[in-house]
Amino acid sequence: MTIRPLLAVLAAAACSQPAAAAPYQPARTPDCPRACLYGLADHYLDALAHRDATRLPWAPHARYTENNVEIAVGDGIWGTATKLDHYRLKLADESTGQVAVFGVVEETDNRSGFALRLKIDDSRISEAELIVVRIADFGALGGGANPFASARFFDKPILEAALTAVERQPRARMIRIANGYFDTLQLNSGTLFTQFDPQCERYEDGILTTNNPAQTLGPLTAYGCEQQFRLGGYRFDDRVRDRRFPLVDEERGLVLAAGFIDHTGRTGDFKLTDGSTEHAPVRRPHSFCYLELFKIASGRIRQVESIFITVPYNMPSPWKSR
Repeated sequence: MTIRPLLAVLAAAACSQPAAAAPYQPARTPDCPRACLYGLADHYLDALAHRDATRLPWAPHARYTENNVEIAVGDGIWGTATKLDHYRLKLADESTGQVAVFGVVEETDNRSGFALRLKIDDSRISEAELIVVRIADFGALGGGANPFASARFFDKPILEAALTAVERQPRARMIRIANGYFDTLQLNSGTLFTQFDPQCERYEDGILTTNNPAQTLGPLTAYGCEQQFRLGGYRFDDRVRDRRFPLVDEERGLVLAAGFIDHTGRTGDFKLTDGSTEHAPVRRPHSFCYLELFKIASGRIRQVESIFITVPYNMPSPWKSR
């Protein structure tokens, strides 16, 4: 069955959850509260596990991107997914009709973390943006073992917890705090443009990159969030561009960010603010594309969860002007 004929069938769908084999049938309501958004996200993942995009209510002109490339709905991972892990971190923005999920997908013998964003218009999926980190594609780095082979994706209660009234911040301020993180990261000199909680931790593609005694991704990862940036350890990150903040979960203090980190590759050895010397790990033109999640409580960044992949240097975003 093609997507368009299916849409006609779903036009008058009801709100109750269907049996496993039936297509999802959401209610036609003017808005979609948290439970509705979570339901759509769960059904999306169920459809993905069955490799059947026609189970879902797509908008007539729905757009789907996978790893920053726009492709046809039903292509890409829709043809290779074999299993979805139990790990599912969900967040919702009822005011914009968007929902996101951080999870794990298996494609035959590869287990990969992913971040997914969905936009719902009139009870139909109008946008689907997926970044999936296929660890096998990383290969050995620097001639050694692939450090991302030890990636772990697991539930973190701090990201699930609702904020108290005292801890909450206005939506616009939450976005400014998250954007300040990227201002601090870009050409990192030791100056902070945001605030960090003393207990702040960051996970990147399933690897702990703060307060990590194993220093899995280098010596800098032994330090906490604020200390890393005060040292100016990320000076080689030349530009953080095309920043978007499509989803804000005010109830839980979560901001989803999207964008790119560009490296010109020109930075070699450089001095940290403590006088020690650091060596830039990227010595070639290179870009990361990310979906990154910030937990913000009492105006400070408490936790960061990032999914990112390498893309061609200066690759544009299909969502940039949308």
